[in-house]
Amino acid sequence: MRVAQARRFVVSDHPLPWLLPLVAILLVFTVYPLIYNIWLSFHEFVPRRRALEFVGTENWVQLWNDTRFWQSLVITFTYFAIALVFELVLGMAIALLLDSDGFGFGFLRGVLTMTLVIPPAIVGMMYLLMEDPQFGVISYLLQSIGLLNPNNPILATASTALAGVLVAEIWQWTPFMVLIFLAGLRALPPEPYEAAMIDGASSFQIFRRITLPMMSKVIAIAVLVRGIDLFRVFDYVFVMTSGGPGASTYSLSLYAWQQTFSFVKWGYGATLSLVTLVIILVIANLFIRIAKVRW
Repeated sequence: MRVAQARRFVVSDHPLPWLLPLVAILLVFTVYPLIYNIWLSFHEFVPRRRALEFVGTENWVQLWNDTRFWQSLVITFTYFAIALVFELVLGMAIALLLDSDGFGFGFLRGVLTMTLVIPPAIVGMMYLLMEDPQFGVISYLLQSIGLLNPNNPILATASTALAGVLVAEIWQWTPFMVLIFLAGLRALPPEPYEAAMIDGASSFQIFRRITLPMMSKVIAIAVLVRGIDLFRVFDYVFVMTSGGPGASTYSLSLYAWQQTFSFVKWGYGATLSLVTLVIILVIANLFIRIAKVRW
């Protein structure tokens, strides 16, 4: 009797059998790591004893007084803001250009996806070679037009290293914004555009008064998704500069990784990771409220 009831329960429309795998995955890969990370932030690994030692709030106090943390936070925000603005503007501009049913435009839209399948570490290696001061094509072009001094390599100069990393980020992820904006543009109704053209509105007026307002929710979601990803930047910085020269490209994620694995400060690394998570959650929720994003 109980076996028959159990079988009926499994094949019935009850939501629990379908939710259990998802709940198990969330518990194993989200809830448990988060709880463990919080617990770890109040401990520190002691190499001579090869054990974790309870240190209370010492890691949190150290974080508040750590100048390198504040410096990496500023660099992360700078990287986040510049990359997001460029990807947003370029993404919208390219999407508007490709919003056509003409011959070849479908192929061009497909080509855009190619950059998204390349691992960021590989893109970082590509641009590391392209920005090499001796044989890099980007360095050669900038030197040939007088914009770059041969004695000041892009990735070895504090004033240009962050820009060199940003070029790789923008090149790879601008097509992501293009595809999202294209999907939104293709879904817009044609009637408002036909009415605007009859009234004699210019292209800029149509874009400002019709396209942008109707695309606001799509833009907000694209900014939210890319913003969260940008704040966790690690691959490009690690591959191209390792945070240098000096600390001019030190991102928050790279600093947390260095403290955890290079300096074997597991507790302090966990603290840095938790602060990064809290900052992302606060910014994301504020943006959702301001932009009125509905899922």
